[in-house]
Amino acid sequence: MSQATLPLPSHDPSENARQASDGAASHPRVPLSHGLGDDFFMAQPSRRAELPDPEPLLTNLARCILEVLAGARELEQLNRWVTDEVYATLLHRTVLAERARRVKGLKAVRPALSVLSTHISEPRDGVVEATVVVRNPVRVRAVAIRLEGLDRRWRASAISVL
Repeated sequence: MSQATLPLPSHDPSENARQASDGAASHPRVPLSHGLGDDFFMAQPSRRAELPDPEPLLTNLARCILEVLAGARELEQLNRWVTDEVYATLLHRTVLAERARRVKGLKAVRPALSVLSTHISEPRDGVVEATVVVRNPVRVRAVAIRLEGLDRRWRASAISVL
């Protein structure tokens, strides 16, 4: 697969004239995908003052993650709130959980969850690390979540279900 390129202009007018007379083959080239300004379009970190209160997102996200693992919610519903790496990890765990349910002959059932507590710490500006303790009728679980402020909204960059 070939990559499109653009000629780099010279700051010397006589050099530009010489390049124009030599033809396009003598122009130095730069890949379009590495052009100026690529960083501008990437997700930008946000300061804590620009972000909403993280607690409602933390409790809802923990509940949703446990529902996804139980097979009662589609993982795609969390795509907006997690990074690509977290999504891939959750997808892998979801596939394993579905396979285990199929082997045991169990159906996916929405768990009756209640949030017992949320513990939040802010190690640096625009980053929240939290543990949400959730109870279902069978057991109590802790969900550790790291949120990072990107583009003035929270996104989960790490999740661990204990």
